[in-house]
Amino acid sequence: MKKVVIVGTNHAGTAAANTIMDNSKDHQVTVFDSNSNISFLGCGMALWIGNQISGPEGLFYASRESLEAKGATVHMETPVTNIDFDKKIVYAKKADGTELETSYDDVILATGSLPIIPSIEGTELENVQKVKLYQHAEVVIDKLKNPEIKDVVVVGAGYIGVELAEAFERHGKNVTLIDIATTSLPAYYDAPFTAMMNDNLKEHGIKLAFGETVQRLEGNGKVERVVTDKATHNADMVVLAIGFRPNTSLGADALETFRNGAYLVDKKQRTSLPHVYAVGDCATVYDNSQDKTSYIALATNAVRSAIVAAHNVIGNNIESAGVQGSNGICIYDLKMVSTGLTAERAKSLGYEATFTDFEDYQKPEFIEEGNHKVKLRIVYDAKTRIILGAQMASKHDMSMGIHMFSLAVQEKLTVDKLALTDLFFLPHFNKPYNYVTMAALSAK
Repeated sequence: MKKVVIVGTNHAGTAAANTIMDNSKDHQVTVFDSNSNISFLGCGMALWIGNQISGPEGLFYASRESLEAKGATVHMETPVTNIDFDKKIVYAKKADGTELETSYDDVILATGSLPIIPSIEGTELENVQKVKLYQHAEVVIDKLKNPEIKDVVVVGAGYIGVELAEAFERHGKNVTLIDIATTSLPAYYDAPFTAMMNDNLKEHGIKLAFGETVQRLEGNGKVERVVTDKATHNADMVVLAIGFRPNTSLGADALETFRNGAYLVDKKQRTSLPHVYAVGDCATVYDNSQDKTSYIALATNAVRSAIVAAHNVIGNNIESAGVQGSNGICIYDLKMVSTGLTAERAKSLGYEATFTDFEDYQKPEFIEEGNHKVKLRIVYDAKTRIILGAQMASKHDMSMGIHMFSLAVQEKLTVDKLALTDLFFLPHFNKPYNYVTMAALSAK
């Protein structure tokens, strides 16, 4: 019986454990986690905070009991303190101080990521929050019940920051969204799409303070103000949603890392040391849109990387197909999805990038109910015509379309071949000359 130790049990660690136990009877799985819960869906946290779902129960898809039922040994609230990679021993300490030593044949690091806390004055003030774990959301929800908290400032206008801004506004709070960038969501969308989201936020009463750098937080015990290089914003609560960094303190001196500190892995999720794998937010990915190793922290990438690592641990020799960074967001019913590179990002990477835009109704105009326009941009290389990325926005759920574009980027499909792809037509779903076909046909 071979021994596998998994460090961390959120998306990646849980997927790795389940995959091993579902596919092999010859491996004993031992799991360590510093938290008290397993598999929390952080991407649904804003829905819980904003009362768009009834409670957090559905945000967990696995438990200690479900892993133990399959035969795993699970140690919760037991952080791993060190790993001896030569002797193949994991050292951990339980909440009561008991020290554990567990040997392994293979170890999978699924240590995830940590919130970025800026080095500015005032982050220690009361009501300055970070939001990643279940416990963080629980604290924020409890504090929102306090009628004295009227002004909420969210620092960071990426996906999490935008989602939280909506959640706080749904509580009737005065919300200010601050970012050093001049728009929301610049990592995922080009200007015509980010403008749609910005307008959407403003129409719902959210104050946008873009192009501002936070210099300090002020207050007497509790936070009262956020001071930027351009303005001062009242704040009874501040939520730091700047982003995340890989949690790679374990083995940082022994394992090769990427420029941002993530464990550097190959397409089998192997690190620079034998029998040591890394998956999820703590590890790199292979980005097909750039044809090189990169870092993209997404739950979908975490799960896929864990499945690949697990199969290689049990002897099924498989490689990752790479990723495109496919993602999406829904704010006040405005749905936006993207995959691959934006036009701006592609140009910055040296591609001869161009794009084709198209906007049309999802269904024929005679379908009067539930018919919305869809905005589409296809980014491609002007020289090779290969598709580099795509962005879509609508009040209609057109999210399945981005899966096709993700595969197009992965398989190096040209925009001209896409134009002749067999896409079905039925008035209940789309138009005979649909926006995907028309966008591809209009590519110059």
